[in-house]
Amino acid sequence: MTEMALPGSIEPAKGHRPDLDRGFHPLAAIAFVGTIAAGLLFVAYSIYADIDATGARVTTYLPFILLFIALLIALGFEFVNGFHDTANAVATVIYTRALKPEIAVVWSGFFNFLGVLLSSGAVAFGIVSLLPVELILQVGSSAGFAMVFALLIAAIIWNLGTWWLGLPASSSHTLIGSIIGVGIANALLHGRSGTSGVDWSKATEIGYALLLSPLFGFCLAATLLLVLRSIVKNAVLYAEPQGERPPPLWIRSILILTCTLVSFFHGSNDGQKGMGLIMLILIGTVPTAYALNRAMPQSQMAQFQANSTAASEVIAQKASGYNVLGNPRPAVTAYVSERTINEGTYPSLAVLVADIANQVNRYDSLAKVPTETVGNTRNDMYLASEAIRFLMKDKENDLTQEQVAVLHAYKGSLDSATKFIPSWVKIVVAIALGLGTMVGWKRIVVTVGERIGKTHLTYAQGAAAEITAAATIAAADGYGLPVSTTHVLSSGVAGTMAANGSGLQLTTIRNIAMAWVLTLPSAMILAGVLYWIFSMMF
Repeated sequence: MTEMALPGSIEPAKGHRPDLDRGFHPLAAIAFVGTIAAGLLFVAYSIYADIDATGARVTTYLPFILLFIALLIALGFEFVNGFHDTANAVATVIYTRALKPEIAVVWSGFFNFLGVLLSSGAVAFGIVSLLPVELILQVGSSAGFAMVFALLIAAIIWNLGTWWLGLPASSSHTLIGSIIGVGIANALLHGRSGTSGVDWSKATEIGYALLLSPLFGFCLAATLLLVLRSIVKNAVLYAEPQGERPPPLWIRSILILTCTLVSFFHGSNDGQKGMGLIMLILIGTVPTAYALNRAMPQSQMAQFQANSTAASEVIAQKASGYNVLGNPRPAVTAYVSERTINEGTYPSLAVLVADIANQVNRYDSLAKVPTETVGNTRNDMYLASEAIRFLMKDKENDLTQEQVAVLHAYKGSLDSATKFIPSWVKIVVAIALGLGTMVGWKRIVVTVGERIGKTHLTYAQGAAAEITAAATIAAADGYGLPVSTTHVLSSGVAGTMAANGSGLQLTTIRNIAMAWVLTLPSAMILAGVLYWIFSMMF
């Protein structure tokens, strides 16, 4: 009997569902566990080697216990991110029969791994810059550990909750909400306005990327499908899969290529978020090895000195007529926290810049900075970099284009010294994200493959949604902005269903929209409460 579907039903998709319950070979499970164990041993060895290279002497193991716990939580976030977000990348190739599920998740996991390894790091530090500067400067303190534990645990809890319900919620949204929640809670605990605890200009910039990318994905995927229909007339491209038979080779190649691109760019963008947080953990617990980029070449050190001299001249002009008595750091920290210029801002920054130059000149290389002062030098550099970032944005400063260019070059030198990611960090994050892709993917795959549209996903719809997701994530990565793979791809699938006249399952769309709307405030509240609890505990 021919299978019929009532209007608004999804029986074609359910009736032709691929086999998602096929298990993995026992040897695969052994390899999986072995890879996790090898990754953890690699982490331990890398940290040991980096500390040994500095010549520092270990006097207590308590920081390393906290470091191990914090790294496990951070890698746990990336693992959950893998099976929560990357399920979107494999849904189309699985439901179009381009790849069998067990092959698709391994394939996607490998290219997630590769994407992390080849990422730039720009997104990592864009996320970190949302955190309150005073917590970053004290990341090794009890408040710093409370911050890291609160935002990571809150993100993991929300991700696991939405995954359990099969909702394609955004890990990027979740993490950013957690960061904002910690910032607001920290400000309130110190008697300040909650709005002073977050860099709202950066938060707005990231918010626009997260808000607009799903709308962009919906429209672009719909447009792409309509363009395909007008150019490519081969009816096979717009057909649904027939049983378990894979699509023709040329269509299958396109679908696998688009899945590969989404997986790669997902790794490149999302993997960086974990990197930035792991670097904060390392800087806080083992500053001797990770506070400064000890591998910075001598040629860059010479450029640092030149940029420092030029920036000092620009800042000194603005500071003319004012003197600083005592420590300049509180005034610069207050400016970065409040973004309000007063008569002490420029003179204090001038003294701080001169002090940084003296510290670097004294040792001639970051690798030679003594272990007892490396944390202070790093904090000075980070503080100056953030102050200059806000000064260049402030239109009331009346800086010329030449002066902005000089300050921008100096900020670049400061960032090269403090914002770096060791190769081993990239490798372990890549392993966590890649392995996460191979676990727990079924719930989200079923939602994307069956519950968005009222008809089965066609080859053209799958390709259009994947191309849209890959292009959007790649563009965001180039600008150093985080976007949600989940939202872009699921909205892309919805766009193709609308353009194809297939109809949308409004219940699913409503649930996804609810998760989209609630993720940010829920993560903020959860992280803020956890930060308050951990602050009391620590």
